[in-house]
Amino acid sequence: MTRSPLLDLAYGYMPAQIVYAAAELGLADALADGPRSSAELAAGTGTHAPSLLRLLRALTVLGVTEQHGPDLFALAPAGQDLRRGVPGSVRNLVLLFCGPDVWRTWGDLMGTLRTGEYAWERVTGMTPFEFFARDQELSATFNAAMAEHTRAVAPAVIEAADLGRFGTVADLGGGDGTLLAAVLRAVPGARGVLFDLPPALESAKDTLGDLADRCEIVPGDFFAEVPSGADAYLLKSVIHDWDDERTAAILRSCRAAMRPEARLLLVETLMPPVVTAEHRGVAMGDLNMLVATGGRERTEAEFRELLTAAGFATVSVSEPLPPSGYRVLEAAPA
Repeated sequence: MTRSPLLDLAYGYMPAQIVYAAAELGLADALADGPRSSAELAAGTGTHAPSLLRLLRALTVLGVTEQHGPDLFALAPAGQDLRRGVPGSVRNLVLLFCGPDVWRTWGDLMGTLRTGEYAWERVTGMTPFEFFARDQELSATFNAAMAEHTRAVAPAVIEAADLGRFGTVADLGGGDGTLLAAVLRAVPGARGVLFDLPPALESAKDTLGDLADRCEIVPGDFFAEVPSGADAYLLKSVIHDWDDERTAAILRSCRAAMRPEARLLLVETLMPPVVTAEHRGVAMGDLNMLVATGGRERTEAEFRELLTAAGFATVSVSEPLPPSGYRVLEAAPA
């Protein structure tokens, strides 16, 4: 009798928590200078050495560490991505998506499936944005995770959106400015407007650094209004956070602020009308929006319908961008 592949899916929570524990304990950084024993690592991480040995064995099986002796472990190539601050690091993404708050939200998936109400607010009593605003450590992890991801996708987004066409680019919901900083470096003649809620902008000046004199930092709420006068309005991974009603409000705010020649640029993942195994990322992301924010991933047809209703004409939709699969949807005032 063959083993059912469904069991690997059912036990998938185990590797997720093993990798999360490694990220939380900083094991990749502790192993950066060479192999260590479980006792050495336990002393530096405040853990129980015999239990940590068992975790290190599991990490070896998963390809995060390598075992060089009965109790001697080194960092495997894949484990380098769990180090703090290195190019390609995913440490903060792991801490965010496998941490206790997202974890317990996903634990109430059945409640969402029965009611249609997203789980985060039901589980925590707050929206995710209210929750992050009250927890500085979690908010910092969230912002760092988004920055990690944005750094990886920024070059392809900048090229696909042809941002060199525009004199002023407004990044709406741009957080700490990671994407806009990449835009301003790639387009030396451009100016930027970074727009978000005040807490999200707290580290923007540090992120922008020597680019700050080319960028205006504007706090505000895009459900009410956005800054006027920009040539391009860029929203990356913003629309998927919201249901259709809230999305329509964002798009109407953009339309009201835009000159006829301005362009709206949405960077989002498109849900195909029919999914296959290759669409694992977008399908999982869609469920994450379902439980975490009440948002959703949308098909191209659904985006076009929302844009038309808000007073836009869709100009183009890019091919999927490496390595993320994002698309750039460009729209103009109708």
